[in-house]
Amino acid sequence: MRIVRALLRHETRLLVSLVLWAARRTHLAGGSGCVAFPYARGAGPLMFGLAFVCVIESLTMSVLLRDWPTVHRGVLGLDLYTVALVIGMHAADVVRPHVLDIGTGTLLIRRGAYVDLRVPLQQIAAVRRELRTAHERTASVLDLPVGARTTLVLELTHPVTHFTLLGRQRHIHTVRFHADDPASLTRAITQARTAPSTLPDRPAAA
Repeated sequence: MRIVRALLRHETRLLVSLVLWAARRTHLAGGSGCVAFPYARGAGPLMFGLAFVCVIESLTMSVLLRDWPTVHRGVLGLDLYTVALVIGMHAADVVRPHVLDIGTGTLLIRRGAYVDLRVPLQQIAAVRRELRTAHERTASVLDLPVGARTTLVLELTHPVTHFTLLGRQRHIHTVRFHADDPASLTRAITQARTAPSTLPDRPAAA
């Protein structure tokens, strides 16, 4: 049941993200001292390509099942729901950006609807720009690539706890993730760590 609840929670986040995306709103999860840093710029074509494949598959099944209307309606419903979830995955990337929260002194690192890692600024040992296109799985390293690449590395003085989509607990010492404007995010984190009372610069417009 725990796994089922986790999957249902994830799908709900995708559908909510789809609504927010259609309304051109974002989910910042913070107050007025929050600055958003998007990361979804390079993921859109891949997700829409996948959605297009799903639509083609739906049309194909409609032809194959035209003589079985009851089955056809059921399969069509599932196909439409799948397309909505695929588009919701992109929507979640867009409406759930990384958030630097000056008020609470935390950096919220996100990846779509399945990662919300809150890192206290005081636990950040170093942040640097580093382009990676290959990621070896390591127990203490959390890799969050977008379009198969990461552009930032965050090293921590103490581990933070991360729960996977299915609820497994991991202790993270290093986070490799992506931002559309890694230079702005690096400067903002550095500025927030050295002068936490000052609001960091906002990222450059896309």
